[in-house]
Amino acid sequence: MPRPTGRFSEQVERVGEWLSACDAVLVGAGAGLSASAGFVYSGPRFEEHFADFQAKYGFRDMYSGGFYPYPTLEEFWAFWSRNSLINRYTDPPKPVYEDLLRLVEDKDYFVLTTNVDHCFQKAGFDKKRLFYTQGDYGLWQCSGPCHRTTYDNESAVRRMVAEQRSMRIPTKCIPYCPKCGRPMTMNLRSDASFVQDEGWYAAAGRYEQFLRRHEGARLLLLELGVGENTPVIIKYPFWRMAAQNPRALYVSVNRGQAWAPLELGRRALCMERDIGAVLTCLRAYVLHQ
Repeated sequence: MPRPTGRFSEQVERVGEWLSACDAVLVGAGAGLSASAGFVYSGPRFEEHFADFQAKYGFRDMYSGGFYPYPTLEEFWAFWSRNSLINRYTDPPKPVYEDLLRLVEDKDYFVLTTNVDHCFQKAGFDKKRLFYTQGDYGLWQCSGPCHRTTYDNESAVRRMVAEQRSMRIPTKCIPYCPKCGRPMTMNLRSDASFVQDEGWYAAAGRYEQFLRRHEGARLLLLELGVGENTPVIIKYPFWRMAAQNPRALYVSVNRGQAWAPLELGRRALCMERDIGAVLTCLRAYVLHQ
């Protein structure tokens, strides 16, 4: 249910006090966090990089482009290599992730995210404190899949982008599985073929250890940019953790989609604001304490 937002300065002060007093911070990050950092999938940024795809195929954002039934693998990889280059191997234009790191780096923190753009590690977050549940633009997998291994793709992606012409990569650049010969595909969760590799399970284990270590503790659940696309991964578990632990505090920051169960009372705070602006103000508040 929607909650009243109150005065922005009062909200910032309240979250700053919670941050200072908590034993640990669990960050739940969705697409809204990267959007605040400048990784927007539609509008001018999409048109700058994919105007030719829009003119030929008709879709109007990068998300839709990822699901388009391209008639050839040369076209499929032309889109995905370009998409991966700008959203995985390019830094976001705004320092939103860096501001978040400055706020939590002195705490025992962990990050649970549905984002696949690797912005946390690029900003300096400890990779052992990150759980990317939905995959990584920087990884490929067998499309079968015939085995549960993923493969780094940076050098191949850069080559695809450099050599593509008229929205097609050279046939020689199409990646195939080294074991069964099927075409490779992106390591992104879209159906049951998604590969959860050894790294995925190791991160899941570290997340479970973090939760066990802080069971019943003063835990700040900091939800940033999480909407209703996959609420069962972050939003609903955060609500459940807050409800089961009377010492836990829940903060949701997301423009137009910040809400919490009324049962959490004053242990929940919702801010329908730009995440970057909130983090900037929080840093200023913490620095002056």
